[in-house]
Amino acid sequence: MSRSFRTFFTALAVLAGSTALAQAQETKVAIGISGWTGFAPLTLAKEAGIFKANGLDVSIKKIPQKDRHLAIASGDIQCAATTVETWIVWNANGIATTQLFKMDQGMGSDGIVARNTISKVADLKGKTVAASAPGTNPHFTLAWILKKNGLTLKDVNLVTLEPAPAANAFVAGTGSLDAAVTYEPYLSLVRDKPESGKLIADSLQYPMVFDTFGCTPKFIKENPKAAKALTESYFQALEMINKDPKKAFTIMGADVKQTAEQFEKSQSKIKWADREANKKFFNGEIQAFNKEAAELLLEIGVIKAKPANLDTLFDTTFLN
Repeated sequence: MSRSFRTFFTALAVLAGSTALAQAQETKVAIGISGWTGFAPLTLAKEAGIFKANGLDVSIKKIPQKDRHLAIASGDIQCAATTVETWIVWNANGIATTQLFKMDQGMGSDGIVARNTISKVADLKGKTVAASAPGTNPHFTLAWILKKNGLTLKDVNLVTLEPAPAANAFVAGTGSLDAAVTYEPYLSLVRDKPESGKLIADSLQYPMVFDTFGCTPKFIKENPKAAKALTESYFQALEMINKDPKKAFTIMGADVKQTAEQFEKSQSKIKWADREANKKFFNGEIQAFNKEAAELLLEIGVIKAKPANLDTLFDTTFLN
């Protein structure tokens, strides 16, 4: 073989190798979540190798909900999981984000715990209640439930505490708290110590806690295959939960320092959203909720104006 032919075939081999390497490279994506039980399928997808099998190099960062939009704005993360009304807040405040799929719905996994001397929501008037900062779901949950019972945030003495510290402080009896807003797995701290207090309202009585996953429009536009892979990875994680719950609960529980049995108990108050549930949610349910949620967010001063078109806050393209 002549030198020219050897050079030619060498060049082809290098080109083929480079192409194979490019195809093998995984799309990097950083996702912001909290320790909320409903976000656990994302942890499962990472730890069980589902994301990797779908061509994604995922890093998951635990970021409090009150700071997650800042991480998106800075470019530290490209995607996040949070509650539906939070996407309204972020977009209304200039943080462009688009929801891709619904993850779960609270079915008693979020709620207001109160001292045993308090029997109903109306009794919270004048009481000290712990909840996360404005713009977070616990803060919104409190406002929503109070409004449904003829009260407003001005009727309670609000103390800013994240869900885990709020539950811990409530159970420990510190901070002079009469009530607190929290969610699983931290809500179980109170469930397991009934002497400390009781649940007086939850997301089963007041269905308004819907968690969705989304990314920046820029990331979605530049990485449509990755957006599809993220969506499919979530559904595959749900399949693993159904097929091998013991292994799935062990992996998800370990991330929040729970045994498989403890995690199974806390997730029992959650309804995972499969593909059909997603299609139903984005075909009427989210539109109705967004309308009411946006009005309340305006009322409590979390946003100054509603996004021009609430229907642009989600993209169902990747559900098909």
